Amino acid sequence: MTYTFIDIKKFLEDQVGCDDEEITESCDIVNDLGCYGDDFFELMFDFSKKFNVDMTPYLWYFHTKEEGNSIGGVFFRPPNKRVIRIPVTPKVLVECACAGKWIIIYPEHELPKKRYDLIFNLILIISFIVFMIYRCFK
Repeated sequence: MTYTFIDIKKFLEDQVGCDDEEITESCDIVNDLGCYGDDFFELMFDFSKKFNVDMTPYLWYFHTKEEGNSIGGVFFRPPNKRVIRIPVTPKVLVECACAGKWIIIYPEHELPKKRYDLIFNLILIISFIVFMIYRCFK
């Protein structure tokens, strides 16, 4: 299928809620349009459905950060902090839509098998809950 910049621009206007003038072929969807985290995830999901793009090789952490503050992220770097960010532009989305697959080839990288930042956060939350229960029954 052949798609154009106009198709992607209309899609981004509807999904991101930005003005027509803000979207150029080379604008960075995260930095220039302010779409990141969960919103970026939803955008990419909707993009894959609307334009029938196979997202199998897609790796979110090369393109966007996670939302929220993570205390565990202070001690253990999350995936997006372990790689060099690759911007996603409307031009890239046009190329992917026309190809029917995610075309970005990622550099070799290695991530820990476990998300220690999230494990740390979970331990912190559980500790807080246990402490609060202890204080209530003391």
